[in-house]
Amino acid sequence: MRGARGMQSSNSAGHLLQLIRDGRVGTRRELGQVTDLSRSTVAARLDALVNAGYLREAGTATSSGGRPPTLLTFDDLTPTVLAADLGVTHGRVAVTNARGEILAEQVLESRIAAGPESVLGEVCDRFDKLLEKAGRDPATVCGIGIGVPGPVEFEQARVVRPPVMPGWHDYPVRDAVGRRFKAPLYLENDANLMALGEHQVNFPDESTLLFLKVGSGLGAGIIAGGEVLRGADGAAGDIGHVRIKDGTAVCTCGAIGCLAASASGTAMARELRDQGFAALTSRDVVSFVAKGEPAAVAVVHRSGLLVGEVLATAISLLNPRVLVIGGDLADAGEQFLRGVHESLLQHTQPLATGRLVVTTSTLGDRSGVTGAVAMVRDQVFAPDAVDRRLAELAGAVS
Repeated sequence: MRGARGMQSSNSAGHLLQLIRDGRVGTRRELGQVTDLSRSTVAARLDALVNAGYLREAGTATSSGGRPPTLLTFDDLTPTVLAADLGVTHGRVAVTNARGEILAEQVLESRIAAGPESVLGEVCDRFDKLLEKAGRDPATVCGIGIGVPGPVEFEQARVVRPPVMPGWHDYPVRDAVGRRFKAPLYLENDANLMALGEHQVNFPDESTLLFLKVGSGLGAGIIAGGEVLRGADGAAGDIGHVRIKDGTAVCTCGAIGCLAASASGTAMARELRDQGFAALTSRDVVSFVAKGEPAAVAVVHRSGLLVGEVLATAISLLNPRVLVIGGDLADAGEQFLRGVHESLLQHTQPLATGRLVVTTSTLGDRSGVTGAVAMVRDQVFAPDAVDRRLAELAGAVS
């Protein structure tokens, strides 16, 4: 009986949509051949998908005899996605279609420490303005994706004991945003979203990828088996709070010796201030490096060495094919990247790094919103989610 239910589920309307989204089929006839469903069943399920706006007709295919078959394609232009990538000191909000094409966007100069009510209120206000600018009806919003610089319980869309986000622990983000927008919301750690964005855009064929975000803080996102690895409690990739040997600096989490306290953008800025430079943020550090300031170059290189030493363990455990470095410090020329690479070579076996590609993000500041859109798309258009929505629509009609 269990096997029969599984077979039935694999031929649901949501799964038929997945076959079309993946490009494996494009006509009713092909669906019938792949699924062994009757013509009437295929027609009924496709009609439901078309009426709900998931599919649209896109011309005709070449006929091998008889009437040319109608091509069906996933409508990823009509649905709207709201995306926000929130960092410690700034972020980015965007309105896109389901294909990921940005229709309107804006940089958000807002500190995450201002608290969830203030930050989320501003994010929702920006969403409203960007929807208007893009000429999009709020009714077309199919999902909302938000990234934050802290551990996240993904299913409940709640932040869990974040070191740098006072007031956010267990705050009902989904309920708060849901009062403004009637669409499903998905909350994720920002580094995870950046990893997802880089993977889907630049490295879709690599099953394992490691993304390192170096900005005000430090965080890592892991793609394993082609999917985000969150860990049992949403803490996977929290590399900034690994204790380092001989570390003496006090971290924002209250502990002594965390990697972020010695090698994050905030730590680099502090070290430069101690040397007399007017460096308040990670962006200031990048600015000094761009000017060729030797002290800044040395600080960034040293931080890269420290980060690489900790990353070596992750590289040995995961054996990824790609390590992508993003965040503000990815713009600090080759100094940080070189330091990371040197440490990796010193602290790992050649087998783990022999074919490892170490590179900087090509998506830059948009990697987070790119990942947020990919997350929303994967969730909203998953077969089970589609089947639930079709059932709700059918229930509303009846």
